[in-house]
Amino acid sequence: MSPLLKKIYELQDIHTISKHEQIVQGIIAAIDADILKVGDKLPSINEMVAEVGYARKTFVKAYTELKERGLVESKNLKGYYIISKETKVTLKVALILFAFHSFQEDFYNTLRKELGKKYHIDIFFHHNNLALFKTIMDNISRKYGMYVIAPVQEDEVIPLLKTIPSDRLILIDRYLKMPKEYSYVTQEFEDITYNKLVELAPQIKKYKKFVLFFKPDTDLPLEILNAFNRFIKDHNVDGKVIESYEPDVVKKGTVYFSISDSYLWKVLKEARKMEYRIGSDIGIIAHDDNIIKEIAFGGITTISTDFKTMAQKAAKFVKNRKHIQETIPTYLRRRNSL
Repeated sequence: MSPLLKKIYELQDIHTISKHEQIVQGIIAAIDADILKVGDKLPSINEMVAEVGYARKTFVKAYTELKERGLVESKNLKGYYIISKETKVTLKVALILFAFHSFQEDFYNTLRKELGKKYHIDIFFHHNNLALFKTIMDNISRKYGMYVIAPVQEDEVIPLLKTIPSDRLILIDRYLKMPKEYSYVTQEFEDITYNKLVELAPQIKKYKKFVLFFKPDTDLPLEILNAFNRFIKDHNVDGKVIESYEPDVVKKGTVYFSISDSYLWKVLKEARKMEYRIGSDIGIIAHDDNIIKEIAFGGITTISTDFKTMAQKAAKFVKNRKHIQETIPTYLRRRNSL
């Protein structure tokens, strides 16, 4: 009898665990005992059925769980192989984000905290690049137990996402219309941004001009640009969209709306150099809140969703796989910059 089968048979007398758990725990014990090493091939399902005598579906379930834990990888027509010795991991999670912005760092840190040490998270970034997103999806396909994905908002993405069972995938951040059985915890951009700008209209109109920094073909939400254009038209505001930051762009009597933090810091740096007073000489609105915006220059007014709440709800789905479809509220935080 092989050492692996011996480990499995040792668990048969424990009546509190099921047959598929006997197989899972037996293989885990073999890994911990260094009987199985990374790169080793497991017996095929047919071989295990013949040797142990359990139903085929029992071994399929056990090998699937080992794959979800990130311990085993199935290679087409070649069998099942050990790929990790991290046996304390309950589930391996793939997290796909646009980029590691500060607010997405808040999401990751909260998700990590909520899931705890028994969940292993691998993180990937697609930068709103469809080709890169497809490559990531191809590389991680069938290798994770759960998928938490901020998708590129393109129809071509939908067939890729539908290859993942609905109880193993939750969409976050950006909404994409998927079949009703798929879960999401996302934010809404256009109507929310427009409505928050309307709330700020009295303050915005104290200034001569309203400028939005928006660079096309990036990961910035196009819906925010649409909201800005609707607002300046509906409220007769002298508005302008600037695609790239140039030196000396900051002028008195202007409100600057920045989605990207990199543009925001440049505006603040130039304003300080020119000795402009934030909130009187110039106004500033930013998208996506964080602690720096709360305290810098007396506080920056922001339009932002609660990414910690989004992460908490995503973590809950990962743990219990209970269907959820929710749009996280977006908040206006008025501070001294406007």
